[in-house]
Amino acid sequence: MKERPQPGIAESPNLGDLQDSRRQFRVLITSSYFEPGFRGGGAIRSLVQILEGLSRHVDAILVTQDRDLGVRTPYPGLSGRCVERSGARVFYFNARRLGQWMRLRRTLGPTPFDVLYVNSVWSQFSIVPILAVRLRVIKARKILLAPRGEFSPGAISLKAAKKKFFLSIWRHVLQGLPIVWNPTTEQEAGHIRVHFPDAEVAIGGADFIRSAVPASPISTAESHGGPVRLVFIGRISEKKNLRLVLEALSQVRRHVEFDIYGPIEDVAYWQKCKRLVNKMPRNVSVAYCGEIQPENVRRTFANYDAFVFPTLGENFGHVILESLSAGCPVICSNETPWSSILESGGGVVLPELSAAALAARIEVVAGMSTRERRQAKESAGRCYMAWRSDCSELNILDRLRLAEIPNPGGSGVRSAINGTMEGRG
Repeated sequence: MKERPQPGIAESPNLGDLQDSRRQFRVLITSSYFEPGFRGGGAIRSLVQILEGLSRHVDAILVTQDRDLGVRTPYPGLSGRCVERSGARVFYFNARRLGQWMRLRRTLGPTPFDVLYVNSVWSQFSIVPILAVRLRVIKARKILLAPRGEFSPGAISLKAAKKKFFLSIWRHVLQGLPIVWNPTTEQEAGHIRVHFPDAEVAIGGADFIRSAVPASPISTAESHGGPVRLVFIGRISEKKNLRLVLEALSQVRRHVEFDIYGPIEDVAYWQKCKRLVNKMPRNVSVAYCGEIQPENVRRTFANYDAFVFPTLGENFGHVILESLSAGCPVICSNETPWSSILESGGGVVLPELSAAALAARIEVVAGMSTRERRQAKESAGRCYMAWRSDCSELNILDRLRLAEIPNPGGSGVRSAINGTMEGRG
């Protein structure tokens, strides 16, 4: 019996059809996780936006793992299959299946790609394809490497010795390859250049196009009159810094309700968090509400007075966007590209990442009147609309394609990449 593809995707006739494509700009994308998974967080949503926003001039294939983050079993009916999604082919790959390796080798090897687009520095779904280009197993004129916030000071400090050792070797592998780094902001470009001083960067901004994000924020509901309701939505791991929120709450004197949503990525870290929850003062109520499906995130945010997110580093922070689009103010670290928007009325940027500083801000929010909470939610919604009005109408791949087209003077249209594409050295 033939298995049905997952909802929202159609089976592609043949992975090998890529070789016969008549489209001008061929792109191979690799990522550890993709839909129907959701536990991989913002990188998945970013790739969905890219694929859904592709123009007819871009022919793309995405190779991704056949299972979600932290899950041992593959997606039903998708392992080893290529399906169509928004005009792009998505191949669900099991690295333990030799036959799937051979199939990819036969298909991708003869295909000349304009761009190999990888979505991590540390993932095997980045390391292996880059090595394949190095060894000329895959032909790619350019490698677009999106580090997804992995070089932020907070992120790079986690398992720092291992990362330092890896980079000492990886620099030699990358040397001479046509690498273009794809940070979200100038700040992230600076983080990259700490480790790769001569990096060429294409600052791609968010991977969203205006038509792909909600047209307006969720209407602000009447604020409740009880204790302030705070929420954390994200992977439970050291990088997301949930533990700091719990340490701060233990110092708060006002009544607070705090709900936690997200997959437990790091079990040992979660045990530390649970010990803090068990010692919480009586004025603070904490509940773990489990994982949340992507389609329910915005509606969930709309039920809370603030999203507390002292992350150690985000190259974009899709969850911040979702919070603002639900009219939920954000209490955040300064390690995201959203600081200026939050400071303009979308929430608060913490002056320092300490329990004391976060506890002081929570005390302020907990002391707000019902009217003040509603006004804060309305302000968050206005900030979302201001951000949306600045969205591009082209995603990063189409901007890169336009950057490759020579103008009448013979030079590439380098400013097509969100205004900047610069080299150093």
